[in-house]
Amino acid sequence: MIPLAIPNIGQAEAANLQRCVEENFVSTVGAFVTDFEAKVAKLSGTALGAATGSGTQGLHMALRALGVGHGDLVVVPSFTFIASANSISHSGATPWFVDISRHDWTLDPERLSEALRDKTTRTGDGVIHRATGKRVAAIMPVYTLGTPADMDAIGAVAREYGLPVVADAAAAIGVTYKGRPIGQLADLTVYSFNGNKTITSGGGGMIVGREDLVKRARHLTTTARVGRDYDHDEVGFNYRMTNIEAAVGCAQFDRLDEFLAAKKRIRDAYDTAFAGNNEISLFPAPSERGTAYWFSGLVFEGPEPRVVNTLCDRLKELGVEARPFWKPVHRQPPYRDAPAEDLSVTEDLWSRIITLPCSTSLTPEQQATVIAAVRQVLAA
Repeated sequence: MIPLAIPNIGQAEAANLQRCVEENFVSTVGAFVTDFEAKVAKLSGTALGAATGSGTQGLHMALRALGVGHGDLVVVPSFTFIASANSISHSGATPWFVDISRHDWTLDPERLSEALRDKTTRTGDGVIHRATGKRVAAIMPVYTLGTPADMDAIGAVAREYGLPVVADAAAAIGVTYKGRPIGQLADLTVYSFNGNKTITSGGGGMIVGREDLVKRARHLTTTARVGRDYDHDEVGFNYRMTNIEAAVGCAQFDRLDEFLAAKKRIRDAYDTAFAGNNEISLFPAPSERGTAYWFSGLVFEGPEPRVVNTLCDRLKELGVEARPFWKPVHRQPPYRDAPAEDLSVTEDLWSRIITLPCSTSLTPEQQATVIAAVRQVLAA
């Protein structure tokens, strides 16, 4: 079976893990944690990074650092992995779903502006969502497929309404936006290093952004401990990345350019193979912005598009793992009652997407096998 997306682990990762064992630093304190934070922060154009146990934890702490809490709303696309919404719920807030742009599958700044203009009122207590009476506390764009959202336009809307921005950049490590590091585009930006990301630490996440906010988030992740003794000044969280995880992350980071090049090569090969097929459109990669090409695949067009689950089953029989993409969050039971704007692009798009093998270790020969299998299934 050719897998969808698996880690690319080698001798450097093994050597770093052996060093952790020899030095006996395996928990949340260790040189690798500090080094990994510094590497990711520098790449992101920020002074500090705060390593967390997962990307979800990172988003949770970013929201908490910005003061998001019970009774608040956070604007987020429904077209995202459910962790984006879960982090909002973990903060005591509620997601407010706004649609994406068909151009890039990220939060549509025009829809965002319309929602805030038509559905909120500015008061002395902030921007209030009239239907629920809740304060709109933040905006969370998601960098789908590792492609930054239209952050110039989203930033302009955020400034107009005085709202902070937390970017879910889970899959966007190593990307720039119009020549700028992406850590400078939002108040806080959060990466994931889960096993299917471009680089992995096994698990883990990282918060980068404004120095004061990153310091605040780091304090919260370390049980809000002050000083060397067991003094804690508020309710904190045990959310730090371990040195073992960071050891893998550091070795992976040193291979980032190699992995990003592999992701682009894989996307280009699929795009070339299936270009010109009227039944298929390709994954977006806006030329005016960078992208990590995190996942690759196809979108089925036409009045009666292919049933993606059936295609995935047929590909599995041919030794190829393929999957549907995200089921929108507003369709998930925990969020069916959350406020939502018109989500017509999300509704039209989500069930027509199939993701294809795109591990950074995927060989040209394996990819040729995948392409041949897809063609066989489509011809059946």
